[in-house]
Amino acid sequence: MTAQQTSADNRVKRDRQTKIVATLGPASSSEAMIRRLFQAGVDVFRLNFSHGSHEDHAQRLAIIRALEAEFDRPICVLADMQGPKLRVGKFRDGAVTLEVGQRFRVDLDQTPGDANRVNLPHPEVFEALSEGQFILLDDGKVRLKVVECGTDHAVTEVIAGSKLSNNKGFNLPNAILSVKPLTEKDLKDLEFALDQGVDWIALSFVQRPEDVAEARKLIAGRAGLLVKMEKPSAIYHMEEIILLADAVMVARGDLGVEMPVEEVPGQQKQLIRHSRRAGKPVIVATQMLESMITAPTPTRAEASDVATAVFDGADAVMLSAETAAGDYPVEAVEMMDRIARRVERDPLYRTILDAEHYDPEETAADAITAAARQVAHTVRAAAIVTYTSSGSTTLRAARERPEVPILCLTASERTARRLTLCWGVHAVTTADVDNFADMVNKAVAIAKRDALAREGERLVITAGVPFGTPGTTNVLRIAWVDK
Repeated sequence: MTAQQTSADNRVKRDRQTKIVATLGPASSSEAMIRRLFQAGVDVFRLNFSHGSHEDHAQRLAIIRALEAEFDRPICVLADMQGPKLRVGKFRDGAVTLEVGQRFRVDLDQTPGDANRVNLPHPEVFEALSEGQFILLDDGKVRLKVVECGTDHAVTEVIAGSKLSNNKGFNLPNAILSVKPLTEKDLKDLEFALDQGVDWIALSFVQRPEDVAEARKLIAGRAGLLVKMEKPSAIYHMEEIILLADAVMVARGDLGVEMPVEEVPGQQKQLIRHSRRAGKPVIVATQMLESMITAPTPTRAEASDVATAVFDGADAVMLSAETAAGDYPVEAVEMMDRIARRVERDPLYRTILDAEHYDPEETAADAITAAARQVAHTVRAAAIVTYTSSGSTTLRAARERPEVPILCLTASERTARRLTLCWGVHAVTTADVDNFADMVNKAVAIAKRDALAREGERLVITAGVPFGTPGTTNVLRIAWVDK
């Protein structure tokens, strides 16, 4: 068997439009496990820089790139920056028991704490505190209300919770801190990740549009910038932040700590809707199949949660601890794959997506792409084919949420990998074309090879002329798939 035949036999085609993001960690670091996760349905691998060394991440990335070559399919890699971690100091006995109603002091004194006080080693926090504000500790398990505050301390009342131990994290809902989203550690991690050639950078602790603009300057086009929406202040600036970002993550874990939990589902829908309208890929993340960390099947509520994100038209759904540290990483991916495929076969799925086609911008490129979706529906095409160099043509096609897969053909390996995150996109790296005949022949051949179309079916092809010029989508062509 030739190398070309082996490559063709190994080529992977997903039978769903929604993508799956999986986090790598202690439970999923070996070549064998990463291979199994990919074969089970992972489209994007997340490297979580809150954990692991640079060497760990480099080894995982090398395995992914080897699999990419073996299976002849672009695999997307997302590097998630840790961001500032706000934590209390240490206690003399390691932990304390608090009583509801008692006074408890937080301050800059580094002396080990006790049942009456603890160090809070973040001067910028006291600048932002005001009387009546809440401090949430240990993911909201302990809730304090500020009754008095100064430049180096605050006196609080314990509203809820009883036990607090060393180095627990804390949150200040609705407060904007004078803290940048990239720490010294993040800057080193960022440079390492970019040097390694990751496809997306996920930015944590975003509070305002200026945070996104600063990160974009540092990344300088070497990767896509994905913004994690996890703070109420970011929600307040939702539309501005989405426009500045290349993609969005609905980070429901932290969001659910900093705002009333009953508000999170509505905010999730708003973020998906605004991202889709802007044509930016959006991931729904955190606690999607949480019980599968220790159990081989999810709860019915978790299955419904994943299904809701798919029904809403999210580009991707994400697994965190389920694949990074859980007992059933492959089963979690397989379950998410099954849920997504089942939802996409439901008649209600198309009804919902078709009800939310956003008006195209007044450009030739948007007009052509919107027309491609309609033409594909009318002629019952097997797929929409996009030729792109920058990725903009394919992003427009994905924004339309067509009824058929989007075959993205690009000469840029970087573009192909990055677009793997996008809804419905089957990305293929191929040489540039010189003329219309080459364009059609190549589109037909690859669509047949990758089982996106069969003989006698039609393709709707969009491209820009002159070829290879970014942002010039101006051609729509219908082609028959022949022998």
